[in-house]
Amino acid sequence: MSKSGQRFETNKDNGKLLGVCAGIADQTGLDVTIVRIALVVVTLMGAFPWTLIAYAAAAWLGKPRARSGHSLPRSSSGEDSRARMRSLDLRMQAIETHVTSSNSRLAREIEELR
Repeated sequence: MSKSGQRFETNKDNGKLLGVCAGIADQTGLDVTIVRIALVVVTLMGAFPWTLIAYAAAAWLGKPRARSGHSLPRSSSGEDSRARMRSLDLRMQAIETHVTSSNSRLAREIEELR
């Protein structure tokens, strides 16, 4: 079960083969290309038969998502978007604080290199 309490859904609108990677991308919020690349890398790194078995099981067990008439991914809720933006904003503030702070040790090292 996913964190929203729904059963796994395959997404054949955005899928290439059976829609499993697109379904995983929908559930996790990742880009479908990243999920596909990760699947190939894991398969090539030695999990060959098991990834294919898991893929087939997910395709068989996952319920097909209702066709939407277009292949655009579902948009996340406004609350999720605000939370992501807030997290990014806090990270950017931390980076800016670190970069603009006076770091005497770093300044000495830079001066020594000149």
